[in-house]
Amino acid sequence: MNDKLVARTSTTIRAATDDVWKALTDPDAIEQYMFGAKVDSEWHEGSPITWKGEYQGKKYEDKGKILEMQRGKRLRYSHFSPVTGKPDRPENYHTVTIDLEGSGEETRVSLTQDNNPDEKARQHSEKNWATMLEGLKKYVED
Repeated sequence: MNDKLVARTSTTIRAATDDVWKALTDPDAIEQYMFGAKVDSEWHEGSPITWKGEYQGKKYEDKGKILEMQRGKRLRYSHFSPVTGKPDRPENYHTVTIDLEGSGEETRVSLTQDNNPDEKARQHSEKNWATMLEGLKKYVED
């Protein structure tokens, strides 16, 4: 993997880590801050995860698998979107990693997404994830 093609973004949320974790794993909350996506998962390592919704006027149904869950610390999952037009093969999946670091009533949220095919895609992913994290921040802090 080319480290230069990893999208990276982060934010600090004025809330306890448990509150941020709950918002990251609650489908009703996710729908509020993640572009209206309806997420379905059993939320344990190895379980499938799906996202359904509409983005920029196009319906989508993305999928992946929960790869790692450390409650209050890390959520890592694979992600594939048929919207890309690429075949559903392992090399066309991203890995999204969300790390939480808390200190009392403040939580640092860091997110990475690997396997971006080019710099333009990396920048696009980074922008989308930054928007999502700002939505998460607003949701949790309000």
